[in-house]
Amino acid sequence: MATKKSAVADFGHQAALRGKGDAMVTYYLRLALISFRRNPMLTALMVVAIGLGVAMTMTAYTILYVMARDPIPQKSGQLYAVQLDNGGPRSRKAGDDEPPTQLTYRDAMALLAAHEARHQVAMYQVSATVIPADRGLKPFSIAARATSPDFFRMFDVPMRYGHAWDASDDARGAALVVLSKSLNERLFGGVDSVGKSVYLNDASYRVVGVIGAWDPKPRYYDVINGQDFEEGEDAFLPLTLTIGKQMSTSEYEFCDAGPRGETFDDLIRSECVWLQFWAELPTSAEAEAYRRFLTNYARDQAQAGRFAWKPNVRLRNVRDWLVAQKVVPDDARLSVLVAFSFFVVCLVGALGLMLAKSLERAGEFGLRRALGASGRNIFAQAIIESGVVGLLGGVFGLSLTVLALWALRTLFPAGMGRIASMDAPLLAVTLALATGATLVAGFYPAWRAMRIAPALQLKVG
Repeated sequence: MATKKSAVADFGHQAALRGKGDAMVTYYLRLALISFRRNPMLTALMVVAIGLGVAMTMTAYTILYVMARDPIPQKSGQLYAVQLDNGGPRSRKAGDDEPPTQLTYRDAMALLAAHEARHQVAMYQVSATVIPADRGLKPFSIAARATSPDFFRMFDVPMRYGHAWDASDDARGAALVVLSKSLNERLFGGVDSVGKSVYLNDASYRVVGVIGAWDPKPRYYDVINGQDFEEGEDAFLPLTLTIGKQMSTSEYEFCDAGPRGETFDDLIRSECVWLQFWAELPTSAEAEAYRRFLTNYARDQAQAGRFAWKPNVRLRNVRDWLVAQKVVPDDARLSVLVAFSFFVVCLVGALGLMLAKSLERAGEFGLRRALGASGRNIFAQAIIESGVVGLLGGVFGLSLTVLALWALRTLFPAGMGRIASMDAPLLAVTLALATGATLVAGFYPAWRAMRIAPALQLKVG
């Protein structure tokens, strides 16, 4: 009876607003709030069902989104990881023709000297101990990258202060260093430290540059050592310098093609692969020309008696390289599929609740139709209610998503902490997903509500 009285009372208001779009939406929103207060438990169940589905879906999708995105979209089609088969079939499993992901020292130096690419870089990671000038600070270990000077230009590394070293500095093995933004803040409080000295291990290095904000995810230039999403290095050193100081790599050396030997000089002369090599090739023609160069280089090695197999080289750009190295595991894609399936189940549950609520309000809708409301008016009212439920479910789901990402950052290693984060676009996607999906789910109940025959309801009432 109260429902019918309310419908009659609102009829005059509805008639007065007819034809005024914004006012009608406000009117329907007010009716939605009245409906929610009338059935709080049913409304809460719908919001919780949608929120749980959204939270599970967005948590899984956020992880996949960060892992699968292009870390350098402006140049990902121009930067190529170089592979060269120096071990032949006996160094691989049967049926596997994939060359090693790193190069030997002799091959890396030969490719650098050839200068066949627009820019090229050979590099590896080393460990170093920083001895602060402030005696009140204790020495601490850092990861550093030994690299040729094109690294900064190729990978668009922004410089906050100073600049990188040049080819002449690298050739003479100058004791220079480029610091990360975080190490510069730790040692010098974030001020311009160019020209100052840093003690690494047992030697002094002059600071020539400080990197600005730069944090590619995934760390595409070094995804073969299980550190795809971990923080990058704190210092960058000239490659010639680290070779001269016999600083070994802190990552993996693969010696499937021959023994390593005991000393660093043995490693230099060995067939062990431990240096990563990248080439910048802006056009497809340059990439194809470089591929021919690599093939000819491998053929020359075979003619010299070093290789006893056909040339086997790979040249992959950033996107293909990340796929080949399976940076995004199949489990991540499967988890998103499972989460979306769960979301569909939640939506079906919400659809059932909406239908039940619509049937319960059949008398109210019939009376409105009898008092002059059109089927389109009833449909608009029902669909706006669905949208409000979806928006509330999205806000609830967003809260749960933020909580789940916080739990992932807290419970799992540092790499996960850098992945499990939500940005503004993902936040917008979350709310749009919840609202849009609920509108779709609410379409059928709204359609049924608009088709309620007023005469039958008046007869029943």
